[in-house]
Amino acid sequence: MRILIASDKFKGSATGAEVAEALALGIREIIPDAEIEAVPVADGGEGTVDAALASGFEAVTVSVTGPTGEAVAARFAVHGTDAVIEMAAASGLDVLPGGVKAALTATSRGTGELIAAALDRGCTTIVLGVGGSANTDGGAGMLQALGVSLRAGDGDAPPGGAALVALDSIDVSGLDPRIAGATIVLASDVDNPLLGDRGAAAVFAPQKGASADDVAALEAGLSRFAALLEVQAGVRPSAELPGAGAAGGVGYAALAVLGARREPGIDVIQRLTGLGERIADADLVITGEGSLDDQSLGGKTPLGVAAAARAAGVPVIAVCGRSTLDEREIAAAGFREVYALSAIEPDPAVSMAEARRLLESVGRQIAAQLAAHSLTTRSRL
Repeated sequence: MRILIASDKFKGSATGAEVAEALALGIREIIPDAEIEAVPVADGGEGTVDAALASGFEAVTVSVTGPTGEAVAARFAVHGTDAVIEMAAASGLDVLPGGVKAALTATSRGTGELIAAALDRGCTTIVLGVGGSANTDGGAGMLQALGVSLRAGDGDAPPGGAALVALDSIDVSGLDPRIAGATIVLASDVDNPLLGDRGAAAVFAPQKGASADDVAALEAGLSRFAALLEVQAGVRPSAELPGAGAAGGVGYAALAVLGARREPGIDVIQRLTGLGERIADADLVITGEGSLDDQSLGGKTPLGVAAAARAAGVPVIAVCGRSTLDEREIAAAGFREVYALSAIEPDPAVSMAEARRLLESVGRQIAAQLAAHSLTTRSRL
């Protein structure tokens, strides 16, 4: 029996690789000879570089500017002329010193420095995975790192989204010329625009520590930034494009200035990892993430894996920390079964702290059902 485990992270408790390892241990306690392959997957956010590395990419670590100006060691993945960058590694909430949020002043400069590092290595296709960012600067810092001039008063614009309201001029003539010869792929499931009630400031900045007044200040800064880019730099109007609001507006800068194209994160990962071919060789696919909910139905990792499995005629089950989906939604998503850790341990804090033990237990449950022929695999269809 060939089982493919393609799980996203359980945020705060286990990486995709750790989820797969724990499930495999549990399964092999009941079915010792099970052939199990683990393929870490992600939606373009955290875990994207790990998925690339598991598929044969090489890890490269460079020192870049962190979200509040400190030096950060950030890793990206390279294979030939392809690079996979995880924005969170350079500009994420997890690399804030002491975890102290800086909603108004956090910068995306380090992300631009990662792109430059990939260009330095001769990469011509760069996947930019966004998610977990600390900034709401519209990608201004990223553009500055790539040679774009942002001026306020007599000097360069200071970092952060709030400072953008004082911008006097933008000059894109200094943009790294290598960008023109590169393909930038924005790996994101976020379809929010840059501005407005569904924009980067209104929807996402509160998660980064912004108060109501901060949100208003950030919105004003982003609006000024977009207006100047269109009027002074002549970029096409892009603030309303789906995905422009991703990663504090980095999506906007990538689409408007870097000429990026946006793709769902799971589609990018499937292409990088050859996930479709691996699914086709399996009898059963196990996928999952920390929470299966309405957001999952919008196209997150488990739904992408389920769609690929359905296309290959391979049954798929999901494992999660908790699920709010009803039976109709589970069936519509394509899952034969959903196993939630909360069914074993209802206390969320305990469930997160003991995720590995609980995942091993779920692995045993799955194996027991397989051994009893009460769970369908392709070989039994």
